Amino acid sequence: MADKPNYISAAGLAALKARYEALFHGERPKVVEIVSWAAGNGDRSENGDYIYGKKRLREIDREVRHLSRRIKAAVAIDPAAHPDKSKVYFGATVTLADEDDAERIVTLVGDDEAQPDTGHIGWNSPLARALRGAKTGDLRTVRLPSGDKEWEIIAISYSLF
Repeated sequence: MADKPNYISAAGLAALKARYEALFHGERPKVVEIVSWAAGNGDRSENGDYIYGKKRLREIDREVRHLSRRIKAAVAIDPAAHPDKSKVYFGATVTLADEDDAERIVTLVGDDEAQPDTGHIGWNSPLARALRGAKTGDLRTVRLPSGDKEWEIIAISYSLF
């Protein structure tokens, strides 16, 4: 996974770094202090502060390692700087219509920034992979668990998100 670039917007990269800093320099030292205090209280087998603290430290360390790998592989992309705005690439906001003429607007963002409920889909999601390189008027088929679904690209725009 470290070999694959992690495409992300500048704002998304800043959010990852902020989360890393909050965990590593904010929450982790506080939990270490609580665990150290709890360890000095004697029997650790029934010491809730110690048991919970150690569990929380493992969770924090796991997330810090994950964030560190994602930040290291991050490639910040400015969608507005893309030279060919007639095709769908990272950062594109795409208006789609399905077979029933139901419209949907999606923005292709980094996988760490994806929020499907707001229309921000991850760069490596099935729909985003199908849309890559498409132009207005193209038809793209997406393989879903419920079956194939065809989408027509109605409009493509690039703006800050």
